Amino acid sequence: MIVLCRILSLALVTALWAPGARAEMFLFPAPSGTAAREILVYSSLDERLAIPLIVGFQAQNPDIAVRYEDILTGEIHARITAETDAGQPTADFAFSSAMDLQVKLVNDGYAVPVTAPETDDWPDWANWRDTAYAMTFEPAVFVYHKPSFRDAPPPATRAEFLDWMRTGTDVQGRIGTYDIERSGVGYLFLARDQEHFPDIWSVVRAMGAAGVQQFPTSQDILERVSDGRLAMGYNILGSYAADWAREHPDVGLVLPRDYTVVASRIGLVPRAARSPDLGAKMLGFFLSRAGQTILAEELRLPAVSLEVADRNSARAMQDTLGGQLRPVPVSPGLLVYLDQAKRARLIARWNSALAGD
Repeated sequence: MIVLCRILSLALVTALWAPGARAEMFLFPAPSGTAAREILVYSSLDERLAIPLIVGFQAQNPDIAVRYEDILTGEIHARITAETDAGQPTADFAFSSAMDLQVKLVNDGYAVPVTAPETDDWPDWANWRDTAYAMTFEPAVFVYHKPSFRDAPPPATRAEFLDWMRTGTDVQGRIGTYDIERSGVGYLFLARDQEHFPDIWSVVRAMGAAGVQQFPTSQDILERVSDGRLAMGYNILGSYAADWAREHPDVGLVLPRDYTVVASRIGLVPRAARSPDLGAKMLGFFLSRAGQTILAEELRLPAVSLEVADRNSARAMQDTLGGQLRPVPVSPGLLVYLDQAKRARLIARWNSALAGD
């Protein structure tokens, strides 16, 4: 039934594209055939991945059409602030992987609180002011090329990774990680490393000495690990890595045993939403058992909900690693990563360490 609904939605969806812009707009007509109302969504989740969520939402709300705009994280923030400041209506619901920018919208007064029964047992770290909610539980992992580690297990801690870079064979030029100047999640993971691991700069210097390659996206790294051009990828977003590993048997992944940083995608309802009640309805769906199950089982984005996590990899992570999991809290602390002076200093130190200084 779910597959049939997805096929029907794909057949019905209409895509509108503005030349020269990154944004893509998709209209999902109301399943009832009578669109009493329409919800506008700004999201950084690819439309292809969002379809199961939209189908699930419309199954509960058959009279609501969904106008879905797939846009970059920075543009979500820019649009909501610009439209609100201009006195214009904006999206009813915003869903983004840029944790810092979503929290900034809340901090600057561009979002409204939403309470729902589903939020009663939401973890404290995943809810700020009932306004910004973490919806997923996505670890930073090590990825590796399995054939390159036939004779020895891959590193499972940063100390082991450091030792492998210094003593391993065929290491030169075969390590990949994010370019932190172009990857927001790469920058976030490095900043958290600096807070959790005092010897991180020894690791970075060793990566530089080993000829680390830097890339803006997870896919760039995973493609090269899967064909053996890279032996290891450091601090890769686990949701993408797990999905890739299912289709590419030579790709393995490791949840670091010393500590594992966990990032989340954040949902909120903008203050200037055209229909804030519809925004709250979609937020509630994302927080619900149905929405969290779709995220976990169809999108393979581990759930925050403990009820759903009992059946998926998020619970397995918690059972295996316990206190070694370090979720990035949804809090004003994220705003420090937007401080341009601090950002410039961290990037400069990164580049200096890679150069061996």
